Amino acid sequence: MSLRVGIIGLPNVGKSTLFNALLKKRVALSANYPFATVEPNVGVVAVPDERLGKLGELVKNEEHMDSLPPLVPAVVEFVDIAGLVKGASTGAGLGNQFLSHIREVDAITHVLRDFSDESIVREGSENPDSDRLTVETELGLADLQVLEKLVLDKTLDKEKLEILNRVQDDLNTGRIPGRLTINDERLTNWFKTLPLLSIKPVLYVYNVSEEEYADKLRDPSLIAQDDKLVICAKLEEELADLDEAERMEYLKSVGIEETGLERLIKKAYALLGLISFLTAGKKEVRAWTITAGTKAPQAAGVIHTDFEKKFIRAEVVEYGKLIEAGSHISAKSKGWVRTEGKDYIMQDGDVVEFLIGS
Repeated sequence: MSLRVGIIGLPNVGKSTLFNALLKKRVALSANYPFATVEPNVGVVAVPDERLGKLGELVKNEEHMDSLPPLVPAVVEFVDIAGLVKGASTGAGLGNQFLSHIREVDAITHVLRDFSDESIVREGSENPDSDRLTVETELGLADLQVLEKLVLDKTLDKEKLEILNRVQDDLNTGRIPGRLTINDERLTNWFKTLPLLSIKPVLYVYNVSEEEYADKLRDPSLIAQDDKLVICAKLEEELADLDEAERMEYLKSVGIEETGLERLIKKAYALLGLISFLTAGKKEVRAWTITAGTKAPQAAGVIHTDFEKKFIRAEVVEYGKLIEAGSHISAKSKGWVRTEGKDYIMQDGDVVEFLIGS
């Protein structure tokens, strides 16, 4: 499945710098003036997953191969969207383009300027809290305009209309409708399809200076929350130019275990409640993206649409158990390889082989 995450924020907060770092090359224009990005830049980024390499070694040894099979990670598609300004909901700046691009993504990475640099123009940016409010207000105002049309739909049943009215009430009182609790699966699925901006999952990225990075990484008010992340986009862009050994050496010297980008990609992946199941063979070792709670036939359908319809059963072993066993044959002899049917709910890290009918 395709996962698209939009990088948004006020102008000159570091969105394109962060995007460049994500792609490990400078493909987006980083410039010291508003609206350096007009059309969105798009890049596909691998989700860091050390399990693939270890599975590759296992397959290589078990199959007596000369080299590792190809390793194919899960991916996230990042979209660098033009900076928003106050009044975007009524078309100010590049408001209309900005809002239309956000509607096309699954989740939002909201970059907040948390650094001081007089050489970089501030375009409406004051501090992270006020900047966040500015953007969320514009998204909410745009959604209220959409809701005015949605509630006029005569085909809506009573439950759906009540939900739309609740969203309107939330927006009018400053609450975030994305946190609305809906217990009915039918209504939940419908709600997710609405063309609303403020119901999308959001990860708030605090872009700090290199001098403050280490201290901010230890700020409990930022690191303790799943929807917040501290990063130094400028440093990450510089690190992206280094080879892996140099990058790891630098991180070790400053007491950081993984780059901010790795943390960002993992959080973006988790933001939508996504997990990976794994397949391992001579042809390739691969991570496949599914939503938590997906059953085995639907997971098989991610590999090929016909597999869901022709699903018979799945042979499943936990990743950790397989590595402990050292080979699939050994794991099977220990009773760690299970046969699962159509009602099995896939777990993150399941290593699976699907049996498909003709």
